[in-house]
Amino acid sequence: MSKNLKIFLLFILIVIYTSSNSQDFKGGVLLGLSTSQVSGDNLAGFNKAGLIFGGFTNRILSNRNSLQLEIVYIQKGSRNPDIINEESENYNKPYINLSYIEVPMLLKLKYNETLEYEFGIQWAQLINGYYIDNIGEMNSIIDPFIKNDLGIALGLNYFINQNISLNSRLTNSILPIGNEDYNNLTAYNANKKGKYNTTINFSIYYHI
Repeated sequence: MSKNLKIFLLFILIVIYTSSNSQDFKGGVLLGLSTSQVSGDNLAGFNKAGLIFGGFTNRILSNRNSLQLEIVYIQKGSRNPDIINEESENYNKPYINLSYIEVPMLLKLKYNETLEYEFGIQWAQLINGYYIDNIGEMNSIIDPFIKNDLGIALGLNYFINQNISLNSRLTNSILPIGNEDYNNLTAYNANKKGKYNTTINFSIYYHI
């Protein structure tokens, strides 16, 4: 079992224990779907779907505000549905597969009994990342992506009942994610501005 996975599972256990033994701290688990693209890879559209799962804990600040910390496994990247279409301008362009352990830190603002706004920052550590061409995973002498991703997040949380809420969230990297973005600006279709993760996430939260 990897070190990252051990930390991830330990956090989930801490969330469950803390949430069941404190009035000021709440928490739970979440499951969802990410739709993503990589800005700057010369491909367009949220064509990559990925899995999200993890846990969260929040600290109640007032009747309207709270701070929330999450730790999730999330799949990101891009996809090229026309990679083998010789008539497409995207023919034979590699696309990107990424997986992270991600830690969003959010301020949540209660609008009414069922709706919350949220915004904050997030840090993520890369578990695995590579390019895919029309044959499969591309080999690389150096890691094509940096190990850490820093981003911002903005979202909405809608409560169905006291225990279940639906969340939608937009996230975007602040810094380029590719090693070649800092060293070789023409590698793998990178443009001069670099490449950035962008996701639109949809998740179900179970509040303990």
